[in-house]
Amino acid sequence: MAGQPQLLRRINERRVLELVRDAGAASRAGIARASGLSKPTVSLALAGLLEAGLVHQVGQSSGGKGPRALLYELNPGSGWVVGLDVGRRWVRAAVADISGEIKARRDERARARSTGTLVAQIGGLARKVAGDAGIGWDSVTHATIGSPGVLDPKRERLEHAPNLPGWGRQGLVGAIRDELGTFVTFENDVNLAALGEHRHGMGRGVDDFVFFWLGTGVGMGIVIGGRLYRGAGGAAGEIGYLPLGDSDPEPGRRSSRGSLEEAAAASGLVRSAREAGLRPPHTPKALFAAARRGDELAAGVVAAEARRIALAIAVITPVLNPELVILGGGVAHDNGDLLLGPIAAELRRLSPFRPRLAVSELGSEAVLDGAVATALDAAQDRLFSRGDHSRAFVV
Repeated sequence: MAGQPQLLRRINERRVLELVRDAGAASRAGIARASGLSKPTVSLALAGLLEAGLVHQVGQSSGGKGPRALLYELNPGSGWVVGLDVGRRWVRAAVADISGEIKARRDERARARSTGTLVAQIGGLARKVAGDAGIGWDSVTHATIGSPGVLDPKRERLEHAPNLPGWGRQGLVGAIRDELGTFVTFENDVNLAALGEHRHGMGRGVDDFVFFWLGTGVGMGIVIGGRLYRGAGGAAGEIGYLPLGDSDPEPGRRSSRGSLEEAAAASGLVRSAREAGLRPPHTPKALFAAARRGDELAAGVVAAEARRIALAIAVITPVLNPELVILGGGVAHDNGDLLLGPIAAELRRLSPFRPRLAVSELGSEAVLDGAVATALDAAQDRLFSRGDHSRAFVV
């Protein structure tokens, strides 16, 4: 077929580009050894990548016998991506070059009074962080937005996000796309946190683990076989809806948040602290601080929280059989010293399955880290979507 040589060339170029990216700097001979391609084929692929501006020469190898070899690396300025973490309290943004190096980042208090205000804030923050990196917004190849909820691709609507008012409004997704004016993907924030941990945190080298998020909401990111698992409708891991609250719901009453989330998330902890008779301020931070000081009432509330988390883990563990459970989100990450031991003890009592437990290594950076990584993957997937070199490659 007439198109086969061109297709083969593009496949080879992509393979060479991936090897250069992973190596940091590589010679033609090194690429040939790692890829199994012949040196002439590697040379042809490198020529195409050089012409497209995706790689550049960075010097020569040093040491060893024989002539020095030219070294090639990704051209960092050949593409730019932006990751955004949109939450109830904070909106965070970071810009990275195509090598994945973060060049700038910003955090702002969320202005979530209305969806229009929040959309404008997202656009403004994204452009500011691009400017901080010294690039115009038109240089950004791809942006990934992490937020509560799940995108329904058919209706272009975000669902299951009760903690972010108005986030499920029809037309919001289109409004954000119009505001950013670039290739944009939407992903659940807990899923992105799991991906961030898989790339750069406690999940490195672990193929099967779950990320248990406990903060304003409750959720779970699931990684199976080294890949994120979303389920049939993208809602896998929405464990806040598990019927594991402190009491059965009233007949006919349906919670928008779910029983586990109402009981275990930050607002549930505040309610439990009040009911236990703790003195104000009634916040998760104050509750755990009191428990560390030895306050018996606070310690009781924390122990009950650990039992809820252990029960949820005991429910999902026989189904998914993860090697590791990573605790993250504001409540879990900041208070792992008080939660890990009691959770492990309760899990031993409840279940014969005992996955390893750990606290998130990335903390509040997990979602943003996953958003940048996802944007980089999406950008690279677009690399060879163009038919030839006559149009600019987009990484």
